[in-house]
Order: sequence, then structure tokens, then C-alpha cells
Amino acid sequence: MNILFDIDDTLFPSSEFSALARKNALNAMIGMGLDHDYNDLNERLDAIIKEKGPNYARHFDDLCKELKIMKPARFIASAVAAYHDTKASIAPYPKVPLTLIKLKEENHSLFIATNGNSVKQWDKLIRLGIELYFDRVFVSEDIGREKDVGFYKKVLELLGARPGECVMVGDREDADIIPSKKAGLITVRVLTGKHAHVPSTADHTIRDISELLPIVKNL
Repeated sequence: MNILFDIDDTLFPSSEFSALARKNALNAMIGMGLDHDYNDLNERLDAIIKEKGPNYARHFDDLCKELKIMKPARFIASAVAAYHDTKASIAPYPKVPLTLIKLKEENHSLFIATNGNSVKQWDKLIRLGIELYFDRVFVSEDIGREKDVGFYKKVLELLGARPGECVMVGDREDADIIPSKKAGLITVRVLTGKHAHVPSTADHTIRDISELLPIVKNL
């Protein structure tokens, strides 16, 4: 069986990491001498991220521009350094490594199917220490489109696989479940991360990645 995994909030708690990294970055700017209230900075940064998207590379530049800071270099540098330093603490969900090992032992082929910037997504996999479990990594930037029906059909084409031979595992209904299901893949929704409250239309719903093992065995 070909098993495709999303990364963020599926293999590691991305939402928790992002919140911590942003907190550390803003506190670093304040520590560098930025005379602004943390809550105000956080609200402004949140608005910029919502407008420009999480993969935009100049969030802190735009924040400084909005605050009309004449010489922002030290504030931007401190924020970026603190944000990247936080990456040293990221780790997969506890049962992810063992689950991936068991799936490989059972001769399943494992893949990544994710939205985002290719370098950033590879960076996450490498920092998580799980990059070698996957035979191929499919990122929207490389495919040329976000995760929609066409994305999954392109992945099937690249794998030379039929839809019924593939399982998509992810946390998001809109990007992981609905479009992959329309493309004919078997779908497994993991109720983790900030989207856990969204109702699921997946073929299978789990609360921990380890629950994937009996599902795959019964396919």
C-alpha cells in the first residue's frame, strides 16, 4: 500500500511550534529595545500572517514597516534568529517514529504530500529526524498547485499508482481529506492540531497516528 502523509499537525504539532516561535521572536525584538506592547505586536503579526500567508518570508520586515521603524535591521535579525532557534526544539508526535518503522517493516511505501515551500518542508522533516522513512516527498511548490484534486491526481501519475492503492493521512479536511477523496484515495483523518474540531468526512478517523496500523492491515 502507498501511504501519503501530511506534515503539519499530522506528524508533529506545528500549531504549537508556530505559536512558541512567534512568541520567542517578538520577545527577542522587545529585548533588543523595541518599545511596544507584546500583545499589540502579536495582533499585528497575526494580521500580517493571515494576509500574506504562513510561507511568506518577510513577516517581521512588514511588521517593522507597519511600526514605522527607521532602522529595523537589528529587530528583524533578532526575531529571525529567535524563530529559527526555536526549531531546535521541534519533535514529532510521540508515536510517529515507531508507527513509521512498523509500516516500513510491513513493506508499505511511505510518502509526504504537503502544501508549502519545498525547502521549508524538507527542513521540517530533517529536523524531525524522519526524512529517511519516506520514498518521495511531494510539495505543492514542486507540483505547481496547492493540494486540490489535481494535486492528488498528479501524485498518482508520478507514482504510477491506482487511487485504491493509496491512503492519504492528514489533519485538514479541506486540504488532506476532501480533495484526495475526490481523487479516489482512501482517506484517514487525524484529529490533532488546530483543525481537530472540524467535522470529518474521511473514510477513517483517528486520534493518534498509531491507530493507523490496524486500519492499513484491514485494507
